Amino acid sequence: MRRGWQVLLLSCCCALGAQAQTFPARPVTLLVTFPAGGPTDIAGRALAEATSKYLGQQVVVENRPGATGTLGAAALVNARPDGYTVSMIPITVLRLPHMENVAFDPMRDIGYVMGVSGYVFAFVVRADAPWKSMAELVAAARAAPGQISYGSHGIGGSVHLATEELAGAQGVKLNHIPYKGSADMLTAMLGGHLNVAVDSTGAVPHVAAGKARVLAVLTEKRAAVWPDVPTLTELGYGIVSTSPYGIGVPAATPRAVVKALHDAFRKGLEDPIHLRTLEKYNQPVWYLSSEDYAKWAKEQYEKERRIIERLGLAKKK
Repeated sequence: MRRGWQVLLLSCCCALGAQAQTFPARPVTLLVTFPAGGPTDIAGRALAEATSKYLGQQVVVENRPGATGTLGAAALVNARPDGYTVSMIPITVLRLPHMENVAFDPMRDIGYVMGVSGYVFAFVVRADAPWKSMAELVAAARAAPGQISYGSHGIGGSVHLATEELAGAQGVKLNHIPYKGSADMLTAMLGGHLNVAVDSTGAVPHVAAGKARVLAVLTEKRAAVWPDVPTLTELGYGIVSTSPYGIGVPAATPRAVVKALHDAFRKGLEDPIHLRTLEKYNQPVWYLSSEDYAKWAKEQYEKERRIIERLGLAKKK
């Protein structure tokens, strides 16, 4: 019996080794965890197009919106660990497990391939909105508790937590409306169904067209695309929020396959096709190697736990 198990184990190892040597033999699917048409989807498609040139096979985008960007991580749990299914891993993958029961464990189920980029979040209103500054918006919210609505990318998302932290510090109550992604949220804001979109720079074209106005950005420094817009820190609110994302695979994916994916995606990251898209939406490059990304994820997972507990949003055990 022992001999039989040894033969079976050796056969599995040989199969994985052969698979790694021939990878990729067919197209790779990249799960983009936000809806089509938003800045993350557009950037993801640019990355897929660029990476296809270096991987030797096409990288095909499949949208998996919802659940605050964590459906891709959930899909990796049941995906074959062969490198043919990869997913965007937004920071919410490291946050949501502290808030509710999820179908994945970010420390056990995910292999971290590479850090990619992040976002410049901003408070955006229609051009004809009555508020010309954050001070005016906060004052209006104080005068009408719960009457001013703001949109985010979902419960537990970076902008949801940052906005609630701001509201709590200022003693105001806002009406939170979660959306699956930027495209839906900006459409609602521009259509007058939402007062404030707390969004990434998917709003850039609408601001440039004179349809929307930016009150403040949530970055540490002013955004290059909006140099005249102050940060929340400058305004005295003391809140900074960015939301980096990367590429992940099932945890059991062979190292050789992870390396092949990393090397191709890194070249795709630095390709003009992708860099032009990041620049258009003011998304910074946030490259981390597989080792550094895994280390960062482990540290960030613990940071997110402390933040969630401080805000009183931790799930009940």
